[in-house]
Amino acid sequence: MSQIFQRQLVSNNIGLRHNTGEDLTQIGESSASAVSTERSRTVDKRTLSRPMLSSRESEVLLAWLRADTKPDAARRLYISPGTLNTHLTRIRAKYAAVGRPATTKAALFARALQDGYTDIEDW
Repeated sequence: MSQIFQRQLVSNNIGLRHNTGEDLTQIGESSASAVSTERSRTVDKRTLSRPMLSSRESEVLLAWLRADTKPDAARRLYISPGTLNTHLTRIRAKYAAVGRPATTKAALFARALQDGYTDIEDW
């Protein structure tokens, strides 16, 4: 057999050792480890991306989503329209802070569904 040359290949931060004339070695463990690490990062991002709304913020959000107008929602909650706007501003800021901006009423409704603050069957 001819002389065996070794080369070090580096791809996507995974080192692979290849012996000329032989099979690649150590691929499985390196690849599995990289995939596992990437999956755990994805799960962590999803877990961290849900803003923690206070019970009052959740109540205000749902009342506004059910109402036709902000003054109507404010009346139902016995607060001023300005206070309602303050709550909505804080809710939007919390979503923006976790990288999920919700600038419209429809976007806030979608976020409320995604995050479990309401269920589609309630509507």
